[in-house]
Amino acid sequence: MSTAPPTLTDEAPQAAPAPKSPGPWAPLRPLVLRLHFYAGLLVAPFLLVAAVTGFLYAGAFQAEKLVYSHELTVPVGDTKLPVSEQVDAARKAHPEGTVAAVRPAPEADATTRVMLSGVEGVDPAHTLAVFVDPYTGEVRGALEQYGSTGALRLRTWIDEFHRDLHLGENGRLYSEFAASWLWVIAGGGLVLWFSRRRALRKVRGASGRRRTLGLHGTVGVWTAVGFIFLSATGLTWSTYAGANIDELRTSLGQATPSVSAAASGGEHAGHDTAAGSGGDAEHGVGLDKILAAARAEGLGDPVEIVPPADASSAYVVKQVQRSWPEKQDAVAVDPTTGEVTDVLRFADYPLLAKLTRWGIDLHTGVLFGLVNQLALMLLALALILLIVWGYRMWWQRGRGNAFGRPIPRGAWAQVPPYVLVPLMAAIAVLGYFVPLLGIPLAGFLVADVVLGEIAHRRKASV
Repeated sequence: MSTAPPTLTDEAPQAAPAPKSPGPWAPLRPLVLRLHFYAGLLVAPFLLVAAVTGFLYAGAFQAEKLVYSHELTVPVGDTKLPVSEQVDAARKAHPEGTVAAVRPAPEADATTRVMLSGVEGVDPAHTLAVFVDPYTGEVRGALEQYGSTGALRLRTWIDEFHRDLHLGENGRLYSEFAASWLWVIAGGGLVLWFSRRRALRKVRGASGRRRTLGLHGTVGVWTAVGFIFLSATGLTWSTYAGANIDELRTSLGQATPSVSAAASGGEHAGHDTAAGSGGDAEHGVGLDKILAAARAEGLGDPVEIVPPADASSAYVVKQVQRSWPEKQDAVAVDPTTGEVTDVLRFADYPLLAKLTRWGIDLHTGVLFGLVNQLALMLLALALILLIVWGYRMWWQRGRGNAFGRPIPRGAWAQVPPYVLVPLMAAIAVLGYFVPLLGIPLAGFLVADVVLGEIAHRRKASV
């Protein structure tokens, strides 16, 4: 008896669709997770110090106005004295040192600053700022000052603590190390967050480690761009990465130009104009005519007048407003004739020079004033919370006596060679330009491979 072959019908069971094979980037997630875990674990103490001191620094701008209000502000008068008379009043009260620069009162209720260098008891890298009432010539005080933003004692102390922990050049390695790794940790966190299933990202209704993870991830995602920005701009004036960035900008013709201080004029030669001459600020035609010449070139307040460095140099008058819109034009003025010998406009800066200037000013909280400072304080607070939550998650990973179970090793071995090789090449190039990222990362990889091999041999010998 013959049987007919079975026929297919709509009710016949269909073969289950083959599961989708993971994409080439799927094996990267365990590697990113392990890197994010260990980088966060080891770098977090440095980031915590940077976040706390950065929070204090952002608030120091407003605190400085309150603490030094007597020196910084005056009752508004009718007519301001000539700048030369204000400098004379400062020199009578403080004849020590030499005049390094003069900042005429930029606002109606502000004092004029006369900066003196070479004053005994003052850090050689700082100046003694003498504050003069522009209406009466009264000297309202003298305070040590640092930097182009005119930081006084309080802000200078916090700034140096944030930058180098008051340990000098060696201490700057801490901040460069933190800045080198912050963008890696933030970027890795973004990858991990968006590669998780949506249901696992929710915070509401979660508890325990999952809730901590949700808080850590949510805040991290909202602030990651800010952290990457702080990392990039912080590296621009770091010791090693900053030098590499400067060298790269110079090779591309994107270095920051400076006005020529040669009295005979000439091209923008990049001469150093930070130091004043040996004596008072008055040379040749005098400060008042020098300032008038700069005003005629459109240099509005706030400005800084730097006396000639020697007999063959010119006065340099430069705008020092770092808040938006920035005023960074500069002119050189011949001290014997009062004629402008060189002009440098911020609009003529190369693109990378402008971006560097804006980036640094945004990083330090001066570009957008109070709003900028509040945003930096929120970022610093968010970083502190992320670090606390990160360590809490490590604690919650423990089982029994095992505190903080580590992420299993070997993730890098799962990455396909056609992804791993270009990735390692890119990391090597990046590590060259950012050595405090490249060297520790290389050390971590070597240690991880060695420890993995030791563990493998012990397991094989059992």
